[in-house]
Amino acid sequence: MEAFAYARPTSQKEALASLGASFEESAVLAGGTDLLSLMKNYVESPKRLVDIRGVKEFGGITRGAEGLRIGATVTLQELADDAGLRKDFPGLVSAAAAVPSMQIRNMGTVAGDLCQRPRCWYFRNGFGLLARDAKGKPLVPGGDNRYHAILGNEGPAYFVNPSSLAPVLIALGAEVEIAGEKGTRKELLERFYRAPRTEHEREYTLAPSEIVTAVLLPKGAEQWRTAVYEVREKQALDWPLAAASVALRIDGGTVREARIVMGHVAPVPWRAQEAERALAGKAPDAESAAKAGEAAVRGAHPLSGNKYKVQLARVAVKRAILEAGRA
Repeated sequence: MEAFAYARPTSQKEALASLGASFEESAVLAGGTDLLSLMKNYVESPKRLVDIRGVKEFGGITRGAEGLRIGATVTLQELADDAGLRKDFPGLVSAAAAVPSMQIRNMGTVAGDLCQRPRCWYFRNGFGLLARDAKGKPLVPGGDNRYHAILGNEGPAYFVNPSSLAPVLIALGAEVEIAGEKGTRKELLERFYRAPRTEHEREYTLAPSEIVTAVLLPKGAEQWRTAVYEVREKQALDWPLAAASVALRIDGGTVREARIVMGHVAPVPWRAQEAERALAGKAPDAESAAKAGEAAVRGAHPLSGNKYKVQLARVAVKRAILEAGRA
């Protein structure tokens, strides 16, 4: 990797002061499970790393009158081990615990998972986020696209969002707390992600001079019944082929409100609103779950090599609904 300067701030103020005006100038380092790989492959070469692990206010899981606050540097293993989260947010704990590598669970952080870069092999091999050849022609539609998007893939972005936690957090109505030179702001996690239109955009709204400091779950979020279902090619370290996170409000055996968010099928965590409407007012049984699964993939546009993902996403939605209904 390229040589870089290293800063280890001990406060939020110091951390923000260490950032630059571009991602090329500086990058935030937490667990490093993604960033260091990108640097070793020369996909990213920031001139300075800002290690935020020493900033105490970025850590911890706290409960207050407004809800739950999960610090940016909380690890996936800390999420999985928290007894209170296991009781109130089993879907979130399931998503964290499902990451197959113990090493990544112990090093990878909440904010790092939310901000990790796409696993697209064109991007990882230096062809850019939108995967174009030297003449500007998209490589994905006519290339090896087995693991690419089936939804929201009208172009120019064909990669899939890789986050394990984002779908279930979006289903729970989570916000991200973001600190910058102009102060702190909050943004719904669902609006944090975007499909970039140019190589100069990133797949999230975070500016180079900003840091995700925490994830916030609103008061009452624990009342939703949550479940996560992932379909993987293998149980060893790998990312799912398709996943679904479901949050249900059930009254008298009937779904009063549903939130269904799919992962690894689109450039952003994909809110399946048609499936939500199909499930509302129904019992979360096999028939209604199957219909919701059909609705979730109705607008899918598979590429030449990933049609199989339509069936996987359909099944993931169905089984997540059934699991949440049993909770």
